[in-house]
Amino acid sequence: MRRGIIHVIALFVAFASLVWAQSSTVPASRLAHLQHGVNLSAWFAQVYDPKGYTKEHFESWTTSADIALIKSAGFDHVRLSVNPQPILDASHHGESEQYFGYLDSAIKMILDAGLAVELDIHPDSDFKERLNQNDFVERFADFWRTVAKRYSSYDRERVFFEILNEPEMHDPYRWYGVETKLAAAIRQAAPANTILAPGASWDNDDDLLFLEPLRDPNVIYVFHFYEPHIFTHQGATWGAFYWHWLKDLHYPSDPKNTAEVAAIVPDAVHRLDVIRYGRDHWDASRIESEINQVADWAKQNSVPVVCNEFGVFRHAQPSDRNAWIRDTRASLEHHGIGWAMWDYSDSFGVAIKKDGKTVLDEETVKALGLMAH
Repeated sequence: MRRGIIHVIALFVAFASLVWAQSSTVPASRLAHLQHGVNLSAWFAQVYDPKGYTKEHFESWTTSADIALIKSAGFDHVRLSVNPQPILDASHHGESEQYFGYLDSAIKMILDAGLAVELDIHPDSDFKERLNQNDFVERFADFWRTVAKRYSSYDRERVFFEILNEPEMHDPYRWYGVETKLAAAIRQAAPANTILAPGASWDNDDDLLFLEPLRDPNVIYVFHFYEPHIFTHQGATWGAFYWHWLKDLHYPSDPKNTAEVAAIVPDAVHRLDVIRYGRDHWDASRIESEINQVADWAKQNSVPVVCNEFGVFRHAQPSDRNAWIRDTRASLEHHGIGWAMWDYSDSFGVAIKKDGKTVLDEETVKALGLMAH
């Protein structure tokens, strides 16, 4: 009997040691750098310039003046999206060092301004599709070793490595295995840097809730929040086809307004989607109920989380757009969750063009709880 009790105690101690060993070791000083951020899109990923990833594009798309404007608004970090394919293509021709040179300059410019940077590996969908092949996972892991080793010598308090943007992997069990492999490759090359880990599929809050924390204590878990997409992506020509029909859909949602908008949607099923948005009472408390689930998951697993994408396509009415941004930001901050808005100056932007110059949208900056200068 006594021997059995001792055996049970030994098993409990072993299990508790395993759990405690995996508790987060992310320094509070690093989390403090990821409180109020903005995404730098269409610079090193999703490039719309027909000439593509060129020297001229890298040097003109985002400049030191843009970075200074971001800093002046009160942002403390940026999320820098990087498409890995052009780097891999350049390496086949022995030109990867030139490409890395542009990226080095961009990261240095950001750090010199006193901002932190999330280095977000942000490929196109076809690249992510190939992660269903084991040999491509190996190649991607090797790519990450190269990147992590190169930037591990930078300020580790302010340089964060994000494994992959929106993995689009519909088998979450496979994604957990792939992510574990990629995280191990990063850790091998950068023993002290903090890793950012997403859930599967589109990085939504429910993707994160499914995820088991990695066996690495120096990890921050990230998610994106655009709920409900029918409002945040109204007018968009990507994603659900019927979104492009939507116009002047209000937030908070209102049954009368949604009935009017639904009338212009030709397909009955999607008309019903619009009507449901009005009946679901999307407002600050509805958003809070979603964010609260993420906060509970983080607390139960003793890990930190950051929302590094949220925003509204500028097709929405400005007052509705800013109300949603304000409510989402307030809910995240209520739970102590840092955030990064999507994006700086593109179609979801916190900055706009005025008289040929890039300026901050003061109402959006206020919705973010920051001060426009």
